[in-house]
Amino acid sequence: MKKRTYYVSVQDGMISQSGDASPWEFEITASDEDVIILREYFDQMHSEDWSNFFRAHVPAVEYHYDSSNDKMDELRKDIYSMLYRLGNEETKSFISEHGLAEMNSVD
Repeated sequence: MKKRTYYVSVQDGMISQSGDASPWEFEITASDEDVIILREYFDQMHSEDWSNFFRAHVPAVEYHYDSSNDKMDELRKDIYSMLYRLGNEETKSFISEHGLAEMNSVD
């Protein structure tokens, strides 16, 4: 399967083949299948973000008892683990130094 270089912004949920198209944080080399999986993670994160927005208006639920927040945390770990696996040395170094992925779960 052919792999290409992509530029990823986790903040914006953006994946691009052009490094000049918009701001990005991470460079990866990925197959079409990898990009589809990463896109699905970003889509799930967007949906959970909306759930959290509505849940935020219910002040009685504390953060550590909120399954929506747990899901967001899990999605972020999955995203950063995937970016680490597919990333260039700079991407891997940044993710590792900042503890953004669980290294024992990375291929």
